[in-house]
Amino acid sequence: MKRFEYADEKISDRQILIAVPSLVIGIGILSLPQSLASVTMASDGWVSLLIGGVIALIITWSVAKLSASFPNQSFISYSSAIVTRPVAIVLTFLFATLSAGITALQIRQLADIAKHYILKETPVEIISFTFLLLIIYAVSGSRVGLFRLNTMFLPFIFFVAVLVIVFNIKWYNLGLLSPAFETSFSGYMEGIKNSVLSYAGFIILWFYITLVKEPKNTPKSAVLGMCIPIVLYLSLYITCILVFGNAVTSNLRYPTVELAKLVEIPGGILERFESLFFIIWIMAIFNTTSMVLDIAVLALNSIFENIGKIKLIFIIAPIVYVTSMMPQDLVQVSSFASFIGYSSVLYTVFVAILLFTIAKIRRVK
Repeated sequence: MKRFEYADEKISDRQILIAVPSLVIGIGILSLPQSLASVTMASDGWVSLLIGGVIALIITWSVAKLSASFPNQSFISYSSAIVTRPVAIVLTFLFATLSAGITALQIRQLADIAKHYILKETPVEIISFTFLLLIIYAVSGSRVGLFRLNTMFLPFIFFVAVLVIVFNIKWYNLGLLSPAFETSFSGYMEGIKNSVLSYAGFIILWFYITLVKEPKNTPKSAVLGMCIPIVLYLSLYITCILVFGNAVTSNLRYPTVELAKLVEIPGGILERFESLFFIIWIMAIFNTTSMVLDIAVLALNSIFENIGKIKLIFIIAPIVYVTSMMPQDLVQVSSFASFIGYSSVLYTVFVAILLFTIAKIRRVK
């Protein structure tokens, strides 16, 4: 079958605005309320969530501003001008490795969730392999096509999230929000750490801004895009606390899924709303996984220019699959997720500071 080729491989600021929340909103929100509630008191997790969001906005703006300062240049191109070609190759390869690791994590977490709630008799290996094949098919096509899928899927994701919040209003207990500000300083810091890791979607800006036709306003669009998951995460977290309370939320593996199971649509139109919720959220995870795998391919393609895109995909895919199967249980999956999250945030901050500092010292324009 001949794939469809888009006439233009360039994107707009609006598509970057949509791509950022499409990458951030994924598996993380399903378990984030639990990780926040377990280290904070009552509803105090919103403070950590908000501060973590502000930190994510600062990182997003910094990365987008630096990338937009070199319009229509790839990451390896402008980083070579700043820190020399060999160093740029190492930085790019590490980004590719990190993106492949995020892909493996997303595939494994999706398989674990699907097995827990939907496909109880299906092995995790089969679920992961099937989802990986779907991601390979998506990434093998046009890169701009992924942005068009983001534009199509994101409204459905928001619609379902709003339904979850609205139809749980009748279960709200305002007394569960208090006592306020009783959490220790270490608890807030732990919550901020968890929050920042859940917002780690700024990695795409290093590579996708090169596709923007006129990147002058891209930093503003990227920041606006990051504001979307911040508002959504705050809303879902507060809803979990209002419905379940802090103690129950901290003991639920996936509180957001449990919220969906409580939804009762009047008239019996849809008796098992969580089925629709899973379908839509798999679309969100599909967006995230497709883009991070595409980033891995794009990064390696900029290093090995003579190797075609399809060949690179089939080189990376087996490595991703094997990596996703390495954790033996949920504890190891959680440890792997923490490692990938820390690596993603710290490496992005390190590269941003490195390139910005050396560019100022060497006066690279």
